[in-house]
Amino acid sequence: MTDTSLATPSSDQKHRIERVRHETKRRVLTVARVGRVTPNMIRITLTGADLEGFHSGAYDDHIKLFFPRADGAPLGEDEKPIARDYTPRRYDPVAGELDIDFSVHEAGPATLWAMQVTPGQTLNVGGPRGSFVVTDDFDWYLFVGDETALPAIGRRLEELRPQAKAIVIAEVSDASEEQTFKSRASLQTIWVHRGQAAPGSTTLLDEAVAKQKLPSGDGYAWVACESLTAKRLRRILVEDHNHPKAWVKAAGYWKHGTANIHETHND
Repeated sequence: MTDTSLATPSSDQKHRIERVRHETKRRVLTVARVGRVTPNMIRITLTGADLEGFHSGAYDDHIKLFFPRADGAPLGEDEKPIARDYTPRRYDPVAGELDIDFSVHEAGPATLWAMQVTPGQTLNVGGPRGSFVVTDDFDWYLFVGDETALPAIGRRLEELRPQAKAIVIAEVSDASEEQTFKSRASLQTIWVHRGQAAPGSTTLLDEAVAKQKLPSGDGYAWVACESLTAKRLRRILVEDHNHPKAWVKAAGYWKHGTANIHETHND
C-alpha cells in the first residue's frame, strides 16, 4: 500500500516533486538469473511469491538487501545482518521479477555475495520505504554519476517520455564499462574514463559538468556518486550554471572510508 498523505509537493505545481511513503515489508526472494551488464556490473534477477505488492515509485528508490555472513555461519543472537542499499533497476509485476545491478569496483560484502551467488539461493529484501517522485514534464534532464548511479540512470532513461531531452555524464574506468542505454527521449551520453585512478579520486566529473552547456527551458539535474564529489557537482550546477536549487538533487551513494552511507546534499 502506498501512503501519499505525507507527500510534500514543490511550490511549482507545473513540475511537481513529492515524497511518498510506502508500507515496508521484508521479503525472501530467490535468485533466478545472474548475468553481466559490463565486466564489472553484475545483474541479478530475483523472483518469488513475496514480490507480490512490491512497489517502487521512483528511479532512485533504495531497497535494503540483507546479506549472509561470508563464512556461511548463522548469525549470533546479538549479531545484526549485513545490510546495504541498492536501486531497484527493473521490476516486472507480470513476470514477477526484480533486477538489481551490482557494481564491483570495491570488494565489500554485497559485491562478494554478487560475485559468488548462483541461481536458487535466497536473499532478504526490505523496502523501499519511500519514493522521491519527480513528474516527467521538464524540458530536459541531466544525469551525472559514477558506476553506482548507472542503475538509477538507466531506469529513468527508460521511463522518460519521447518529447524530453536527456544528457548523461558518467564516469567509469574505461570503455569496456560503458553501457548502452535505451530511451524514448532524445539522449546525449558523455563518458569520462578515470583509467587506473581510484573511484572518487578525480575531478573528471567536475570538469565535464562545468563545461557542459545546459539546454534552454526547464531542466532537472540529478547527481549520484562519491559523496564529496556529489557535493562539489551540486555547487557547480547551482553557482556556476545558475541552475535552480529546487531542480537539483545531489546524493552521495558512497564515501571513502565509510560503509553503507547515503548522503543527500541540500542547503
